[in-house]
Amino acid sequence: MLELGWPWKLEPSQKWIKISPFTDHDQYSASKLLFSDDLRIMATSVTSAESTGSLSSDLFYDILRRLDGATLASAACACEAFCSISKEEKLWENVCSSMWPSTNRDDVKGLISSIGGFKKFYADCFPLIVNKEVPEFQWNEYLEYSEELTEAEYYGDMDDFEIVAPSDFVSIVDVRYKDKTICSKVLWGIPNANGFPHWFYSCPFRIDLFTYTTRDDEHAEEVTLSVSDGLPPITSMEKERKDGKLWQELRDGIRLSWIVVNTKIKQAANLSSWSSLGGQRHWPTDKDFLLRFGSVLPAKDILPCQAVECIVLMKFRVIYSEAGGIPTTLKLTELSMQLGDMEGAHLNGRNSLLVLKDALSSKRSKNYNETLESCQLYSKVQSELREEKMRNESRLDRLYILGGIMTCITVCFYLW
Repeated sequence: MLELGWPWKLEPSQKWIKISPFTDHDQYSASKLLFSDDLRIMATSVTSAESTGSLSSDLFYDILRRLDGATLASAACACEAFCSISKEEKLWENVCSSMWPSTNRDDVKGLISSIGGFKKFYADCFPLIVNKEVPEFQWNEYLEYSEELTEAEYYGDMDDFEIVAPSDFVSIVDVRYKDKTICSKVLWGIPNANGFPHWFYSCPFRIDLFTYTTRDDEHAEEVTLSVSDGLPPITSMEKERKDGKLWQELRDGIRLSWIVVNTKIKQAANLSSWSSLGGQRHWPTDKDFLLRFGSVLPAKDILPCQAVECIVLMKFRVIYSEAGGIPTTLKLTELSMQLGDMEGAHLNGRNSLLVLKDALSSKRSKNYNETLESCQLYSKVQSELREEKMRNESRLDRLYILGGIMTCITVCFYLW
């Protein structure tokens, strides 16, 4: 007979069924199942009705609740029993809460339920945005950017912006360091957008999430990392500048998720790249570390460049080192998001709202390499544009110098 317990004991002719729970969120490794001779349970195979008939639905539920999201989705395709049980919202709620701790909040749970539930939320936010439709570099098109567009064309139709309101957006941000959650923030709406709409629509768009949430919460705790969290100790900043061990550990260990939800159209997407795309050591001081995350968002029919970059910046500062007798400690001092075009200019509030709305329904992929390739392609085109712009400016400088010399020669000729 079947006895409940862990591991579960089957008939004498069968072996133990054992499940390895999902623990590594960064690699999204699939949970593994060990099979018996008479019972084969696997996410990619279909289990026969005879094999599952002797097992209760409670046992299946206990199996599925130990899986990560990717494996749970695969198991739902294995058989009718798994498909039925995998529709339970509680399973997907557990998956989301383990990946995004911010979803444990009651207000966020209500938000997710209102936009379709945890299963839909996971399907929208687990894959990362991929946009490989970056236009090839053509200098003539970008050179006429500001001349061809009228003011109405650049800022867009006012009726469109009445549909996309700043209060419709919610930011859900989670920061991890080596599988440990160090920061979870939720920001409802966009700061300074509702009280000063004309100012917001015209000025560069920026969400400084860490500053605003801390300002609103007087009891907010500082976000810090120390040696106890796995940081390597710093004996001196001079040594760190040479070997860069702390910078390497920080860049490889930090994982960032910035989910944007539109409550009106009931869509959500992760605008971050999970892993750092790059950064700067000792910027702007020798004790600061700047990490850069983001993605490439489509801007077709919104801007001439047809694609923009979502730039998420995170800055840590060294507040204690081993030299002071206190364990090495870093403090999170900045966590912000901006949108930038091909020329490096930051988008204003009007265009940013439209881009964010379209991004929530853009193409996505579970393959991180595709996201990385998309960002690298955008950076390549942006670098080509910058280099061509510098070459054109150099040509103009030489032309002006030559014109000045010719003018001086002409004046001297007539004076003499």
